[in-house]
Amino acid sequence: MAAVVQKARAAQSGWAALPVRRRADVARRMAREIAREADEISEVISRATGKTRLDALSTEVLPAAIAARYYARIAPRLMARKRVRRSSILFFSKVSWVEQAPFGVVGIISPWNYPFGIPMHEVTAALLGGNAVLLKVATMAEPVGRVIERVARAADLPEGLLSLVPLPGERAGDAMLAAGIDRLCFTGSTEVGRQLMVRAGARLIPVSLELGGNDPMIVLEDANLERAAAGALWAGLSNAGQSCAGVERIYVAEPVYQRFRDLLADGIRRLRVGPDRDFSVDVGTLSNEEQMEKMKELLADAESKGAVVTARSETKPAGLCHPALLLERGEDSMRILREEIFGPLLVLRPVKDEREAVERANDSRLGLTASVWSADRRRARRVASQLAAGTVTINDHLMSHGMAETPWGGFKDSGIGRTHGAAGLLAMSQTRAVVDERLHRAPRNLWWYPHDRKVYDGLRAALDLVFGRGIGARLKALPRAAGLILRMFRRSG
Repeated sequence: MAAVVQKARAAQSGWAALPVRRRADVARRMAREIAREADEISEVISRATGKTRLDALSTEVLPAAIAARYYARIAPRLMARKRVRRSSILFFSKVSWVEQAPFGVVGIISPWNYPFGIPMHEVTAALLGGNAVLLKVATMAEPVGRVIERVARAADLPEGLLSLVPLPGERAGDAMLAAGIDRLCFTGSTEVGRQLMVRAGARLIPVSLELGGNDPMIVLEDANLERAAAGALWAGLSNAGQSCAGVERIYVAEPVYQRFRDLLADGIRRLRVGPDRDFSVDVGTLSNEEQMEKMKELLADAESKGAVVTARSETKPAGLCHPALLLERGEDSMRILREEIFGPLLVLRPVKDEREAVERANDSRLGLTASVWSADRRRARRVASQLAAGTVTINDHLMSHGMAETPWGGFKDSGIGRTHGAAGLLAMSQTRAVVDERLHRAPRNLWWYPHDRKVYDGLRAALDLVFGRGIGARLKALPRAAGLILRMFRRSG
């Protein structure tokens, strides 16, 4: 690992010296390559994860291509050197600007549920920031990591700027930190994120953590119920429910609860779940045995606390197929209301009013995303402003991860820092302030040695000149302040 970091750092110095527009040209070529190879990439993602090819294309390949082109477009303007407006006339001789400097080598650890879409956002942003990248993809998704490598190679990314880390997930973070990376981006569980943050903190290495969610959906009594039910189906069950920002808890206003429940239950029963072999299924399979076992545990816990399954999808027979389920009733202590579900399971609960909906939605240590469904968009925005989540969508859910322009990240235990958008792009560089002295021929500044009572009185007069009440007080301070300024040009005290 130390050798890989050393090689990356050697390549990064030349890359950082290039103008941002040259780095943006590579990102544009990456976007075109993703679009050109979209069918093959979707197939590789599907085989690695069990999701359908349509899921892979719509939630990973298409957003990655859009993001690469978008970041390439905004990077030259966003990362350009900018003049800073002066804060006070006392700094009349200073000219300041800010510029963005790369970190150096950025480590990225990406998850198995979106093995192409998630890392491509971060890889592209890191490269545009002038960094080299060490990428750890989930072990089960290593073929997808090789696709990312091929995309970068086809775009003529210089050798050494993107390296795959062939280590198990539990070792990759420690190895990259020990080898001296300069920034770490992690997407995964809250537990592992905490551990990595502690270890990075010991080395003062900045981190970005995108962690789990147990995301609520609020359906108000004036919502378009057909749209809301269809949205819950897709946002909750896309990728077999294995989305950190997918719908998991649904709170519905009592007057429309029964109607919404019937629509949602009917939609779940119509879903076709199974392996994607001929585009004849809607929802793919779970990605691994661990998720299958977790689903069994969560379901058993919920049923032991009074929950009942009121709708179940059709399921093609296969080892990792799990039916889509709708659960109702049950105690508030159920794990499915407290933990990230990460499977095709939706929990439906009635609420008396808007206030109860907000309280229940916020009753979680996780706060990645949420949604509000209402025909009154002003009301929906008011409710959205009360939700403790990094992203709140109105009359939609989950899809904002594919919008390259919107920042992505969570509140509370759902993470720290932001990826995506201008905020995510700037997070891949460091802000450097440069302050230039125009009167560099002057022997001293206002406040330099030697000090005496005149210097004190002059600085005090400068305060009166700037902050004094009334023109009279300011004019009275002017001679003393001017004397201090003239002192700058005298060669002796």
